[in-house]
Amino acid sequence: MIKVSSFSSDINRATLLSERNRVLFEEMERNLGQRLVPAPIEDYDADLKLIFISSGGSEGKFLKAFGSLKAPYYLLTSGTDNSLAASLEILTYLNDNRLPGEILHGSPQYIAGRIRALIEGKTAETGHRSCSHIGKATIGLGGRYGVIGHPSDWLIASTPDRAKVKDIFGSELIDISMDELLEAYRCTGKKEETSGNLDFGSSKRLVEAVGELKDRYGLDGLTIRCFDLLDSIHTTGCLSLATLNAQGIIGSCEGDIMSMLTMAVVRKVTGQSSFQANPSRIDPDANRMVIAHCTLPLDMPESYSFDTHFESGIGVAIKGELKEGPVTVLRISRDLRTFWCAEGTIIRNLNERTLCRTQIEIQFDDCDHVGDLLKWPCGNHHIVFYGRQRRQIEEFLGVKV
Repeated sequence: MIKVSSFSSDINRATLLSERNRVLFEEMERNLGQRLVPAPIEDYDADLKLIFISSGGSEGKFLKAFGSLKAPYYLLTSGTDNSLAASLEILTYLNDNRLPGEILHGSPQYIAGRIRALIEGKTAETGHRSCSHIGKATIGLGGRYGVIGHPSDWLIASTPDRAKVKDIFGSELIDISMDELLEAYRCTGKKEETSGNLDFGSSKRLVEAVGELKDRYGLDGLTIRCFDLLDSIHTTGCLSLATLNAQGIIGSCEGDIMSMLTMAVVRKVTGQSSFQANPSRIDPDANRMVIAHCTLPLDMPESYSFDTHFESGIGVAIKGELKEGPVTVLRISRDLRTFWCAEGTIIRNLNERTLCRTQIEIQFDDCDHVGDLLKWPCGNHHIVFYGRQRRQIEEFLGVKV
């Protein structure tokens, strides 16, 4: 018997999520020839216990329930709703703590085959085999970076030790309360501007408020715990961050310090803006990855339009069409000593309603095996930028090339 316990975010729209998950489970059951039985978290009376991470934002819930879970941890994912992104964050946490785990992701046929193998005793492995090691004791990134609010609760493997950030990167992290951002927002002039269901007025007020804090603290970049804005001012930070990055000021969402610092490395090495995004689907056989997010520097796409924020359906998000061609993808881990860097090609832009608004598919080069991330990731958000730039990144991080 195969039993499944599920985790999902409170933000996702339950009816849509339930229907998509029902279809996935039915396809898997047909391939397995048996049912997947829903079970309480603590129920391990089964041939195999799976943990279904059904959506982004599930990581904190996983951590709260951790005492009721048992190793090895088999994380079942879908290809929608940031399920894979959340699983990458969770597996990084497990790997950091030397606990065995694996992400079960791909087609229903692929997942069913892997489940059969696990039942036969082929267990998960631990390690960081897909990550390279930073070769310098100090990096010399420098700069002042604001952290507005705390990192989001689901970033369980993305928040670095602040002393190490100062010692290794030479960068200063400045804490700024969410209340201070809200006060700056309230001090802006009201802007009544709507288009359909898009509230541009609130989004543009937030652009102004974030810019004011950037100037007040003399920041080279910042990150915002942006999901808190959904309740407090009924908007998102997508447009603010898109605008800041296009102006050469680093901006990351969800309070993700490591994304902010990784984007700062990209800016220092290449002079480019970069795209903080969620890995949404991985095809290990084809060596491809679909990656998506709701904010994008406005100087990166060939064209863009506006939509609502994916998870909440409010605010103003960016739907950009990126130039097809060579790109590099980078993720620096929170220990500031390992990173994942790969080169590939944007082969198409997508337009799927089950993913964040800007969506691209990347074909990786033969030497870069994206399927390794299903066992040994460095975290969730990955940073995408134009060109084949791995050599320059590795030289900056002290890797012998």
